Amino acid sequence: MDKKQCNTSQDPEVRKGPWTMEEDLILINYISNHGEGVWNSLAKAAGLKRTGKSCRLRWLNYLRPDVRRGNITPEEQLLIMELHAKWGNRIK
Repeated sequence: MDKKQCNTSQDPEVRKGPWTMEEDLILINYISNHGEGVWNSLAKAAGLKRTGKSCRLRWLNYLRPDVRRGNITPEEQLLIMELHAKWGNRIK
């Protein structure tokens, strides 16, 4: 149990708030050149003043090339409704 405590509330170097276009480009370029990895190390190596968690969430939810945006199709909506009727809100 020798995990380091990540106390970012006292770290003046960590940037909070909305991501800038420049930060997005830095993250995209770094991941395209080096791939995903340990997110805390990636944030430092890329030169971003963000936490690893912030970088991971930004990549997975917004910047990843295969993230789909927009409305779902009627077929997708029907499939969701059928699966929900069958399985409900089960996680497994």
